[in-house]
Amino acid sequence: MLKYNKLAAVAFATVFTFHGPVFAADAKDAVVAKVGDVEIHQSELDLAIANLDPQLGQLPDDQKKVAALSASIDVKLLSQKAAAEKLDQTPDFQAHMAYLRDRELHNAYFKAHVADAITDAEVKARYDKEVAALPKQEEVHARHILVKTEDEAKAVIKELDGGKDFAELAKEKSTDPNKADGGDLGYFGHGRMVKEFEDAAFALPVGTYTKTPVKSDFGWHVIKVEDKRVAPPPPFDQVKDQVRQLVMRDKYLELLNKAKQDSKVAISDPALSKAYEDAQKQQDAAPADDTIAPADGAAAPDAQPQQ
Repeated sequence: MLKYNKLAAVAFATVFTFHGPVFAADAKDAVVAKVGDVEIHQSELDLAIANLDPQLGQLPDDQKKVAALSASIDVKLLSQKAAAEKLDQTPDFQAHMAYLRDRELHNAYFKAHVADAITDAEVKARYDKEVAALPKQEEVHARHILVKTEDEAKAVIKELDGGKDFAELAKEKSTDPNKADGGDLGYFGHGRMVKEFEDAAFALPVGTYTKTPVKSDFGWHVIKVEDKRVAPPPPFDQVKDQVRQLVMRDKYLELLNKAKQDSKVAISDPALSKAYEDAQKQQDAAPADDTIAPADGAAAPDAQPQQ
């Protein structure tokens, strides 16, 4: 799981809404419908499909095609009416079109110089860099047997001392729902279990079990440690899309910073100008929290043995 600068992440997510591929009309761009003398080409239909409302986007492909075509026809019908009334020549319309043009050019520049420019080698290099910077975190692989009373726990320990198999005793005696797995809790790191349980588990040598019962709010535990290890990083294939987002974000911010150096930004409203400057300083000063958690790091930090 990756975590990174929240302000940059919000800005990044807000700025970009890609509308799917736009196909240039050419000889192969078939006409799928006509509204009066105006043609609707396949490229326009593809764009309409890509821009369907998310709810309609869940429809089967044939139904999406019909919905997109219907929307395209509606747009052509009323756009012709609007043009006849010269609504495209109003100041509001022209301002809106100028904004849309700038936004689409912004997105096109981002696609050309960031999204499409990132190589697999860059993503892998960033992953390797993050993995190398990971702090070493110890994990323990443990089993436990949970019972209601201290006497029951002592009886379990006595049976273990007599040679009984821990996993089999867990299946027979434990009140924890994971008893069917022989009390197996898998690997966990610090902060994942209640303190009493965690302290006892990390103190045990591999292959040993607690000789005295461990009390927690859940009851009385007998714990066995199967293994200890340094927590592994998540596999590259599991997080490569998130790593790619980090690389894209950094490339985007680099482009923005270069553009700001090339062109002076002046905001006329003093209060708005100060707020903008403060936001930029906050973003620049905030340390990038681009760390990859260990492989099991997605689990809740307050995980506890089940009752």
